[in-house]
Amino acid sequence: MSAISSQASSIILFGPPGAGKGTQAVRISQTTGKPQISTGDMLREAVRAGTDLGNEAKGYMDRGLLVPDSIIIGLISERLKRSDASGGVLFDGFPRTIAQAEELSSIAEVSMVIMIQVPDEDIVERIVGRRMDPETGDIYHIKFRPAPSEILPRLIQRKDDNEETVRSRLNAYHQQTKPLSDWYHKLSEKTNLRVISVDGRGSIDEVAESINLELEVF
Repeated sequence: MSAISSQASSIILFGPPGAGKGTQAVRISQTTGKPQISTGDMLREAVRAGTDLGNEAKGYMDRGLLVPDSIIIGLISERLKRSDASGGVLFDGFPRTIAQAEELSSIAEVSMVIMIQVPDEDIVERIVGRRMDPETGDIYHIKFRPAPSEILPRLIQRKDDNEETVRSRLNAYHQQTKPLSDWYHKLSEKTNLRVISVDGRGSIDEVAESINLELEVF
């Protein structure tokens, strides 16, 4: 197992699909100066660059298989060696399972875990109500961000933005990722790890303000 990286004060951000993690991750990264690490972005970059791990991952991806945790951890380990990660990083949407969390703890020191919590029914309403303008890529919502009347006819609902798919993703989240909450809380009882829960039902600015209040004492 690799030695823990010398960088400290890394942050983990997780929450259910549609909770606004991506938006808040950008803000946290800007506030703290910690680079945002997304495993999806790392995989695509490694595949494009043709690295050993990238080529190995591509073999799984081409067969429609999940990339093994060992490859993901390897990519993260390589990413943590870059100079911009010396002061810690922001893990966006990783780990997703307790097994991944255990592997991550062997290569990186995490000092804060931020959990964005949103009730399932709110998530369903958020995602099922989304509409996209195929010409601009702009995202609207039938309730929270209605589109101008002149572009309504061309708006589309993305294939995965239906209730069945959303509830399936939520079910996977509750089974695989939500147990991380208890895992990290238990870890915090014997370490200096801070685990915080943020109500994600407010506006983007309201949620960001709640997070910033915690970051002030980070």
